[in-house]
Amino acid sequence: MKASRADCKVACRFVLACAVAILIHLPCFAGTEDRPNILMILVDDLKPILGCYGDSHAKTPNIDRLAARGMRFERAYCNQAVCAPSRFTLMLGSHSTSTGLYGLGSKLREKVPNAVTLPQYFAQHGYHVEGMGKVFHVGHGNEGDPDSFPNGFIKDKVIEYVDPKSTSGGQLTREEALFTNQALDRISKLPRGAAWESPDVPDDAYADGRLAKRMVSKLQEATERRGKGGKPFFLVAGFVRPHLPFSAPKKYWDLYDPQALPLAKDFHEPKDAPKVAGKRGGEIAAYEPVPPGPVAPFSEELQRSLVHGYYASTSYMDAQLGMVMEEFDRLGLGRNTIVVFWSDHGFHLGDHGVWTKHTNYEQANRIPMLICGPNIAPGSTTKQLVQSVDLYPTLAQMAGLPAPTGPQAMDGLSLVPVLQDPTARIRDHAFHVFPKEKLGRAIRTERYRLVEWRGNPGGAVEWELYDYEEDPAESRNLARSKPEVVEQLKAILNRYPEPLSHRSR
Repeated sequence: MKASRADCKVACRFVLACAVAILIHLPCFAGTEDRPNILMILVDDLKPILGCYGDSHAKTPNIDRLAARGMRFERAYCNQAVCAPSRFTLMLGSHSTSTGLYGLGSKLREKVPNAVTLPQYFAQHGYHVEGMGKVFHVGHGNEGDPDSFPNGFIKDKVIEYVDPKSTSGGQLTREEALFTNQALDRISKLPRGAAWESPDVPDDAYADGRLAKRMVSKLQEATERRGKGGKPFFLVAGFVRPHLPFSAPKKYWDLYDPQALPLAKDFHEPKDAPKVAGKRGGEIAAYEPVPPGPVAPFSEELQRSLVHGYYASTSYMDAQLGMVMEEFDRLGLGRNTIVVFWSDHGFHLGDHGVWTKHTNYEQANRIPMLICGPNIAPGSTTKQLVQSVDLYPTLAQMAGLPAPTGPQAMDGLSLVPVLQDPTARIRDHAFHVFPKEKLGRAIRTERYRLVEWRGNPGGAVEWELYDYEEDPAESRNLARSKPEVVEQLKAILNRYPEPLSHRSR
């Protein structure tokens, strides 16, 4: 019987995948029965203020232990510092500039109707795919992407309070409404919720505690299913803390002395930076007792409360991760499971007078990223510049799947060479973007960041350049004083395709 052309193509792809796997010392998986499981753990608004990243204040023992299992990426960056677009870049392997998905309310299937997301790709190749928690962004008119989870998805709250005082006696607050797609036509008329609360309640009083319990159950089910000859699992779960409000049980607040936590030292925007690059107010002003207008800096008392809440919320999330990984180990899943730990973006805690994210600066774009699994050296670290879009092709190659081809643009590169050799280099920069009145496209190299702010085609362009070797705090825009560096980095930026418009995002 003659093989069809399609069968020949599949066979050729498999042989090529095996050849590549042999070259890089990864296992070649002939069928789904021996392919690795995938556990993706997503976190919201987490910057790398963690013990494993050198923060001496952070109480994050479980994230630190996870880092010790595999590779820590020292220079990992999101591709856009806001929830929904960042998660699209992860799940599509595509930059916002390639898809036009720039906004919180951007709808995936309207912009890229035939896209094959990362979970869908694994489902197409025989995986049991489930999701829970905050994976895609839901809210601001966005419903996420239910199509990505053929075996089910469980959602929970992002904005959550248990103390009625935090919501003016149990009223629907602005952010609760936005994140549940309620009353979107009258948000400004709703009360503001509290920026933090610290009641003496059990961990599962909040979504992350409930999520951890569900993850434990799903891992148990998956282990039992696979033990009976079932499919490998692809489970993606999203914790919501330390996203605002900083709602966390009292015991996590008690881990810290707020007077000992660091506060930002410089509340000024970088000298000579274009006006479009800065930020005042925004998301933070949706919460009490933050001043409702773009006022900065905050009082020291308010700053300390916010920083304390961020660290406490991070420790709360860390404890939930610990519960999951304890069961992971009890089930013996480390032998055949790849674990990814990723945050959607960083977070400003007062530096440049900015709170939360939504900028092209370092604090908003640098993220923690860990990958653990068979054949990855425990405790390894790399300074390779990586991006969120790289995880899609990386996981596909690690699982022995054909290289993904879209139909959406595939902008990422596989990190497998780096996982095998931390000194290997696959690129010399990271790319990210943020849309304001102008579109800000950025190149981050080991030493520099160049930002291009461009409005209408042919319009005036404004530039930022920062030297992290001489000025890690980004205190001064050097675009005018280092024109030769600007030209070098512009050459890299010019290699990228013309971005899709951010006007209708």
